Amino acid sequence: MGGTFDPVHFGHLLMAERAREEFGLQRVIFVPAGAPAHKPAWRVTEAQHRWNMVCLAIGDNACFEASRIEIDRPGPTYSIDTVREFRRLWPEDEPYFIVGMDTVGEIPGWHRADELVHLTQFIVACRPGWDCNPQEVLPAGFPARLHLVESPLMEISSTDIRERVRRGKSIRYTAPAAVVDYIQANNLYRDGDE
Repeated sequence: MGGTFDPVHFGHLLMAERAREEFGLQRVIFVPAGAPAHKPAWRVTEAQHRWNMVCLAIGDNACFEASRIEIDRPGPTYSIDTVREFRRLWPEDEPYFIVGMDTVGEIPGWHRADELVHLTQFIVACRPGWDCNPQEVLPAGFPARLHLVESPLMEISSTDIRERVRRGKSIRYTAPAAVVDYIQANNLYRDGDE
């Protein structure tokens, strides 16, 4: 499960757990982006902070792991490179890429998307009660292999968490307590920093 995780929150964790359970995944690997190609570097919190928060968030789930593969890779990070590396490391495993419904329409614009869709399948997390048809947001004939999983309705976003911190509001119950404590202890997301 890739993402900026700036910060990781309960929505990410629930999406990962639902996908793991529904599809019988042995593990879910959280991959914090190093230098996301689609976001300016000044808008992303330092990679080590994001890594630390992911490790704190997943530490109590034996089926969750974290990988530094993108953080340690120099230059812009692309999902295609990560999926290739995971296939090399675990050639017997079938990789799944977990995304939210809001991300599906962006996949065709990803770096080497035409190759990526042949190397991995996508698990798309949908909110209960919503009309969830990922094919409607993809170009006709785009060959992505998509599987749906219902994820609980949670109106939590990393952007909202950062904004609440910036305004001095509580972020309790948006992320694991250890992540909330880490954000406060390290003065993250204050003074207009993204």
